[in-house]
Amino acid sequence: MSEFELIQRYFSDRQSPAAHIPLSIGDDCALMSVSSGMQLAVSTDALVEGRHFFAGADARTLGHKSLAVNLSDLAAMGATPRAFTLALTLPDVREEWLANFSAGLFDLAAQFDCQLIGGDTTRGPLNICITVLGEIPDGLAHRRDAARPGDDIWISGSLGDARLALCCYLNQQTLSAADLELSSIRLHAPTPRVALGLALRGVARAAIDLSDGLSGDLAHILKRSKCGATVWCDALPIGAVLSQQSKSMQREFALVGGDDYELCFTAPCARRNDVLEAGRLTNTPVTRVGVIEAEPGCRYVDVDNKLLSLSLNSFDHFQ
Repeated sequence: MSEFELIQRYFSDRQSPAAHIPLSIGDDCALMSVSSGMQLAVSTDALVEGRHFFAGADARTLGHKSLAVNLSDLAAMGATPRAFTLALTLPDVREEWLANFSAGLFDLAAQFDCQLIGGDTTRGPLNICITVLGEIPDGLAHRRDAARPGDDIWISGSLGDARLALCCYLNQQTLSAADLELSSIRLHAPTPRVALGLALRGVARAAIDLSDGLSGDLAHILKRSKCGATVWCDALPIGAVLSQQSKSMQREFALVGGDDYELCFTAPCARRNDVLEAGRLTNTPVTRVGVIEAEPGCRYVDVDNKLLSLSLNSFDHFQ
């Protein structure tokens, strides 16, 4: 099978035409219409075999996750998904793998009316790179530099189960088959919180998606916003499987686990009811876990407001 036959069979004919994409796959460039008064939001993520996923990973869930991690970035900004490109490096052409990968990819894309509009394929070690494009009204993006002292810090969903599943795969932890299956969903098939991100437009100030762990990702907001925070560790929303583990493990995995793809966002304390309503309307749990402060640095406290001494190192590709 040639490169162009591969693209035609597994990627070109899988979508209905979209009005905002006047020219899609098959030309030198795709063309996308952007509505008046809107800004284009763009994000890119690469997933590398052996680094972001295990060799032999299920192709369908890999297709889902490849797009989900990019949609999560749009969710953090409060942007509506519109289109994406795919650069796919393959060691060889395996038609069953391609059929399953593209099925997982397009099933998720259809949920958000997000069109594949182009990309590239080449031979080499398995590598999946997606660039996603979204729209957001001028001035409503949830920027990392927008947090202000007095803001509440909120978390969507729950934290830590993805890290727990990874530890099991690495033989660092033991779980029952049922618990491993449940936690593995969080690792392999995260839910991008796009609906919540849209519902928080005009309510939230700063936001970030939790890909590398709460402590490290929140630190990006604090650095860009030139402020600090106190986080109430015992208020963190712990995953259903992780909640059965020790308190120390709960804190560690919730704070530095990574791969949660939940939203961490700040909002004025006067907007608490609006945040709760956004969670209700989108059927997304939201939990208040701390406060933004003028004093630099991040302080972690227990239920008695006692300062905790924690050694926290979020994921970094080059450390």
